[in-house]
Amino acid sequence: MPRTRRKRPRKAARVPRSDAPLPEFDRGAVPEGLVTRRTLRDMGLSPGDNVGPVAILRCRLCATRPTWSCRHPTRGFLLRVDLTRPKRVPTLAQELALDRAMAARSTCSRCSRRYYYCLPLRTVGSCDPCAQGYEPTPGTYVLAATPVTNRLAA
Repeated sequence: MPRTRRKRPRKAARVPRSDAPLPEFDRGAVPEGLVTRRTLRDMGLSPGDNVGPVAILRCRLCATRPTWSCRHPTRGFLLRVDLTRPKRVPTLAQELALDRAMAARSTCSRCSRRYYYCLPLRTVGSCDPCAQGYEPTPGTYVLAATPVTNRLAA
């Protein structure tokens, strides 16, 4: 009969909010000019010259504990908006390279159909209909391959 493991008590690293390395803000109390990465993405901006986070957005659980700093993985890091830059637009050559890479991951080696999802080529080696021996549903793969008209070099 196997022994049951004794659970060691976890020591919570409680840091007072005043000793936290970065200032912390509760949700709804963030000053103007600080946003999270997700908000930057929605605005069409990249972090740009932001070296790291400037402040921490506290999680909902820590809002009930105003004296302790937030150490949960659901906390957010705030960046300055004035240091951001617009997102870079990929060139046609980069988009072509990404399309080729996705085509290699989603094209079956047996039936040469390109599916709308990535195939398990390392483990199975082909699409599920080829491996199981049935006809695929027409809505799961691309019916006609569209030829690439412009092949630009970067």
